Amino acid sequence: MSTAARRDFGAGPLSRGAALVYTLLVVELLLLLCAAPGLVALFALERHASNLPLVAVCAVPLGPALSAALYALHHQRLDLTELHPGRLFWRGYRTNLAGSLLVWMPTLLWLTVIAVNLVNLPAAGLPGWWSLPLMLVGAGVAVVGVNALVITSLFTFRLRDVLRLAGYFVLRTPMVAVGVALLLAAATLLTLVVSEAALAALASVLALALVRGGGPMIDVIRREFVQ
Repeated sequence: MSTAARRDFGAGPLSRGAALVYTLLVVELLLLLCAAPGLVALFALERHASNLPLVAVCAVPLGPALSAALYALHHQRLDLTELHPGRLFWRGYRTNLAGSLLVWMPTLLWLTVIAVNLVNLPAAGLPGWWSLPLMLVGAGVAVVGVNALVITSLFTFRLRDVLRLAGYFVLRTPMVAVGVALLLAAATLLTLVVSEAALAALASVLALALVRGGGPMIDVIRREFVQ
């Protein structure tokens, strides 16, 4: 088969749709495999406020796995003749392991501290309205943390530069920040209403939404901050 024929074969909408489905399935399986130690422990935990620190510990392996998924979905071409999502996932996992943990773990720590404070407001004797600023701070930490994870997954910057860019792009590309906030709200609602398993089953779709929704931020970084 000639090169031109191979390109024609993999360029149609049905072929691209099949390539996307295959890519999402492979990335989903690999993501769950890498996050499995924490997910298994997480599913065994009782839904109780006292377990919030343990939930954060269980979520640590999810950071590098999600980072690898972002890398694979960003770089994979939707061409049936050139599908290598597994190879891209493992490349992203190896490359971004340290950087993703440096971003992910502080984000989890901050969110855990905020969540523990929220559930213990009555015991601390604080008025209920304190929950609003705490939730706003938590939302800000989550959005900046996700931005930082996307940036460190796709680009090579020092940690302090990653964090600066993550905060800067909340204001530079507000629609990206709003999209991330809505995705996080939907993920939280799905977890509370259904279960953590439902969210885990849609992890690759969430990663794809972050990559696609973060397009404006990614384009600006590539154009203005990458030599």
